[in-house]
Amino acid sequence: MNDTPARLLRLLSLLQTPREWPGSELADRLGVTDRTVRRDIERLRELGYPVEATMGASGGYRLVAGAAMPPLLVDDEEAVAIAVGLRAAAGSAIAGIEEASVRALAKLEQVLPAKLRRRVRVLGTALVPPTDDGPAVDPEVLTTLAAAVTNRERVRFGYRGESGAETRRHIEPVGLVPSRRRWYLVGHDMDRDDWRIFRVDRIERPQPTGARCTPRSLPAADPAAYVAGRRTNWGTPSFRVRVTIQAPVSRVVGRLGDSPGDIAAIDDDSCLLDVTRDDDPTWLACRLIDLGADFQVHEPPVLADRLRMLASRITNALT
Repeated sequence: MNDTPARLLRLLSLLQTPREWPGSELADRLGVTDRTVRRDIERLRELGYPVEATMGASGGYRLVAGAAMPPLLVDDEEAVAIAVGLRAAAGSAIAGIEEASVRALAKLEQVLPAKLRRRVRVLGTALVPPTDDGPAVDPEVLTTLAAAVTNRERVRFGYRGESGAETRRHIEPVGLVPSRRRWYLVGHDMDRDDWRIFRVDRIERPQPTGARCTPRSLPAADPAAYVAGRRTNWGTPSFRVRVTIQAPVSRVVGRLGDSPGDIAAIDDDSCLLDVTRDDDPTWLACRLIDLGADFQVHEPPVLADRLRMLASRITNALT
């Protein structure tokens, strides 16, 4: 194999298999000499790949963990598996990974061949179970919007308002923000000459226009801060929630779609959820039951009503 770049890619692909490779076996696989293998290993090290060598009759080369994440090579099957996993993670309730999943998925789908994108779409539809954790968001819509944000490219889309009326929007997008089981797009509305926040589950058929965005000053530190400061009820009534939970705060925090500060410790064995929320009361009731701890609802009355409704359904199911 005389093509050095192609040979290095092939060598890297072999080394990414979790095993130790004798130099002679690598030379045989690549059709080169042991000396060429040693030179190629040095080239990979110069590029930032941490290749470790061991001496002796049983020694060889293997790729180890380094201080930074180097580029990886994946085959078609691995690329499809990663993309399907990222699609699932993009809608995950695990705080902190949704946005990173969408960014990674946008990068991956940008380079996937059309046939692999179709496989990802089919597998994603078949394998990702439905969830009641929030409004369903099409991963393709998310990745299209994420690419537009990254590329600083204007985008057009249909938007379904709270009343159900549809409008066409022309937006300069600046960020996608996951917040309490929903996704929001922050952007400058070209037709209204003002900043807007859009619920992504209400966005349809986004189309990048190819036109670059004009640099503008967002009236907040970043898109997440803008969403936090401009939240409205988005069609779901807000209500004050106060619930005492008989469990340590460490056992509860993060399980109710809460943000830092929403839950405070009362003592070592109990805590208080005290916040204004726009969640569906049935969702919150189910999440409280799922904690597996005793709790007392102080307000709102609608949450207590939903718990009574669930209790009645469970009683009827057992009789």
